[in-house]
Amino acid sequence: MENPQIPQPRPRNLVLLGCVLLVLLMLGAEGLRWMRSAHAAAQPSLAGAAHGGPVTLTELSSTHIPAPHGMPSAHASSMTPLPGNRMLAFWWAGSRESGPDVKVYASTWANGAWSAPWVVASRESLGAELGFGVRRIGNPVAWTDRDGKIHLYVVATGLGGWAASRIAHIVSQDQGASFRMRRVLPTSPLFNTSALVRTSPLALSDGGWWLPVYFEIGNKYPMLMAFDAQGNPTSLARIGQTTSTLQPAIVAVSKTEVRALLRDDSEARRMQHATSIDGGASWQDLPALDLPNHNTSMAAIRLASGQFLMLHNHAADDASARSVLRLSISEDMRSWRTVADIARGKAGDEFSYPTLQQVGDELHVTYTWQRQAIAHHRYRIQAGGTM
Repeated sequence: MENPQIPQPRPRNLVLLGCVLLVLLMLGAEGLRWMRSAHAAAQPSLAGAAHGGPVTLTELSSTHIPAPHGMPSAHASSMTPLPGNRMLAFWWAGSRESGPDVKVYASTWANGAWSAPWVVASRESLGAELGFGVRRIGNPVAWTDRDGKIHLYVVATGLGGWAASRIAHIVSQDQGASFRMRRVLPTSPLFNTSALVRTSPLALSDGGWWLPVYFEIGNKYPMLMAFDAQGNPTSLARIGQTTSTLQPAIVAVSKTEVRALLRDDSEARRMQHATSIDGGASWQDLPALDLPNHNTSMAAIRLASGQFLMLHNHAADDASARSVLRLSISEDMRSWRTVADIARGKAGDEFSYPTLQQVGDELHVTYTWQRQAIAHHRYRIQAGGTM
């Protein structure tokens, strides 16, 4: 008597089953993320901020940060202050975005000039410290804690594109001369994938900080990761409920109220924003601002005078999404008026990914110039007059 044949699973069915299980795993991981992501209320730092009269901006200098030799493409700058009214800038440069030769570079502003750039991180250096292959690196975001340590967050990915990215957290105790790996940020129960950074952190009154983060596999949404004063992540929370916004720029309005300005990836093409009135414990989406946003990133800060400054792309009829970079001011972060267009070109030109920092009575601005260099503008901030 012949033995009955046991049906063997077909390879195609196994692949389909594997895909279904992976999707279920991802959905479960996302559910776990938000089940445990409630933010404890925190108090944003308002050190030095006081409501005062109008201010004026006077441009003091305009230049490009020295470019690394043989690296024709540059993008995504970030700045953090150093003692002595100095500034430290980071950006990536290479042959092209996602190129294997892309590295994160740094340069110091001191005595009215930028230093020669040096390499901070590469695919090889991050891969060696992480223990797995890094295929590409991207946006860096910098923060100086109250002890003077510099925390640098770098987008890095193995297989896949930016949607499969993780965030490497590296730290310097010698003002950026060298960095050591701290961790991969724990942004998801599933491999920490699809987490990216772009915009500046916000100081908290207890010495900690909030790091703006965003997610972009399919749906896009902004998040905040909280750190204590020692640089340890303590919680992760979603900003609002939108599924087409990213790269949040976070600004404190009061000790309990925080606003997030958001890049819009929807058909609305308007700048989106959200608010928290309980120290970041919960967030509500607000109606879009009366400002165009054709899927471009912005930067915003609160000046020591109390006003709010935003640097953003303005899309006019005769321009393209990133060919005009506009500086705007507001008293309440709802109504904005134009101060100046600090960069304007023809359709197809690119002036993008801006960053703002105030040091004393000076405002420092950096942004991507034509994907070829990082531009730097410096302004004197003076009380009185109108902007």
